[in-house]
Amino acid sequence: MKQDVHDTESNITTGKGRQWTGDEWKSAADKEEIQKKMEAAATPGPAHNALEVFVGNWKAEVKCWMEPGGPPNVSQATAKTRWTLNGHFLEQEFHGEMMGKPFTGRSLMGFDNTKQKFNSVWVSDVQTSMFTSEGKGENGNKIITLEGKTDCAMTGRKDVPMKTVFRVISPDKHIFEMYDGSKGESGKTMEITYTRQ
Repeated sequence: MKQDVHDTESNITTGKGRQWTGDEWKSAADKEEIQKKMEAAATPGPAHNALEVFVGNWKAEVKCWMEPGGPPNVSQATAKTRWTLNGHFLEQEFHGEMMGKPFTGRSLMGFDNTKQKFNSVWVSDVQTSMFTSEGKGENGNKIITLEGKTDCAMTGRKDVPMKTVFRVISPDKHIFEMYDGSKGESGKTMEITYTRQ
């Protein structure tokens, strides 16, 4: 069916009698542009691909320091990491030991295309708080450094700055480090060495 279109300065008239103002055409174009931006922001990209190295079943050696320079408490753990939510986030289930008792923790890790930052959330069955952090990758995202704040139940300290570092050593080995940011590089509180099972 032939459709005549008449364009004037103020409106566009279709053969069906529908008049679209210039603002409406602009609005439709804006909506299309917004849709494209939303789709781009929601589509996993190269930074997500860099997280693939963490997927799998792992055995882990956990070292915890109560005081800088002191001897670490060493324990063993296991972890399983997989993609979830259609490849948008990594989900890890961690089974370890804290103060001689078993515990289970879970984390989500991803990359925010809008902020252009990696981000993470950690929860466990030995706490009621969530630890959230975000940061940047370097060296081809083989080192990812995240920062956040937490409260310490043992000392009562509030909003303690914390830094976590993920270091990819090889496809079958990576290291997770945690630092008390208020103590700088000497404030390492935890190191977990993951080896693929």
